[in-house]
Amino acid sequence: MELGVYTFADVSPDPATGVAITPGQRLRNLMEEIELADQVGLDVFGLGEHHRADYAVSAPAVALAAAASRTRRIKLASAVTVLSSDDPVRVHEQFATLDLLSGGRAEIMVGRGSFIESFPLFGYDLRDYDALFAENLDLLLRIRASERVSWPGGHRPAIADLGVYPRPERKIPLWIAVGGTPQSAVRAGALGLPLALAIIGGEPARFASFLHIYREAAQGSLVAPERIAVGIHAHGFLAESREAAAQAYYPAYSQSMNRLGRERGWPPMTREQFDRSTALRNHLVLGGPDEMIEKILYQHELFRHDRFLIQFAIGAVAHADVLKAIELFGTRVAPAVRKALAPQATPGVA
Repeated sequence: MELGVYTFADVSPDPATGVAITPGQRLRNLMEEIELADQVGLDVFGLGEHHRADYAVSAPAVALAAAASRTRRIKLASAVTVLSSDDPVRVHEQFATLDLLSGGRAEIMVGRGSFIESFPLFGYDLRDYDALFAENLDLLLRIRASERVSWPGGHRPAIADLGVYPRPERKIPLWIAVGGTPQSAVRAGALGLPLALAIIGGEPARFASFLHIYREAAQGSLVAPERIAVGIHAHGFLAESREAAAQAYYPAYSQSMNRLGRERGWPPMTREQFDRSTALRNHLVLGGPDEMIEKILYQHELFRHDRFLIQFAIGAVAHADVLKAIELFGTRVAPAVRKALAPQATPGVA
């Protein structure tokens, strides 16, 4: 199983001081995080795309290109590219450039996004949310498959047998990221594309049927079943002990979740709820190395997934604590998980 980290590069105010890190400093910190993840042997680093004041990355391909020059092995992925409000031509051009710069380490993870700011920002109607994603995904797949593209038009103008450049030296891996909608799982499976599932609330076991739907849909695709891959994305934190992990993570995490809750009508999080969420069979992957190993392996029993990515920096988690978490993840958790799962081959991705 591949193991890695993803982030949205939060620039939220520190819960203790009320002072927010500058976007410039957050991006410099981000380069250190990706560089360390590469050095300790993690497999993937993903960057989300957001167009809000509380996140520093609105252009993942640009930040990942900067990281490409400081890393040697780690895969560099968007997590996610909000394809509904982007131009598939530009998406492919940007990630093809990243792939060439990085020596074949770019990945595109597309999704509809959990925020809506990009729609008015780029002149799209939110009522076209689903149609835009389906149309843009179709065009991106055509561009990925062929140097020259013809497109009848729709929300985007038509393309008449034009080339899209530069071309990468291989077909860039493309994942569909979803948050638990069955129709999205069916679409990914029917297209024969790898699925990245975010489990950021509730008990992971309830998503097992969701992945069954995905794999059933994939059986009818033109891609061989062994090429279908599943990734799990989780929230959590890692330190030398469970107590240290909670102390470093809870203030920023609860502040961030409560801010989003005010926007979406969720009730405030209590410490008791947070602690319950860290139990083995619940969603937060938090603790010392042994606890994190146990939880990753427990989830693998449920899902038989091929990739696990964790988001450490939610809210203003201290940079030093995030670096320590990445170090422990790469040096203590990842080797133990790989050893436990060694007999099981990991399929490639489409």
